[in-house]
Amino acid sequence: MSDEEKSESEGFAKGTGVGIGIALGMALGAAVGIVTENLALWLGIGLAIGIGCGAAYDARGRDRT
Repeated sequence: MSDEEKSESEGFAKGTGVGIGIALGMALGAAVGIVTENLALWLGIGLAIGIGCGAAYDARGRDRT
């Protein structure tokens, strides 16, 4: 196995993209929610965007292998 193949096989475990996406989405949603003084709305939007982006990241990773 070449060095290039080893680096492509290393990465996050399956399903961790959604967790990372949720964490980042909640953080960004909280920041925007505090600025706009509408925390509940932006936490929900951040959660939805984080789940979507995390699932897309996981799906992209499965297609490569």
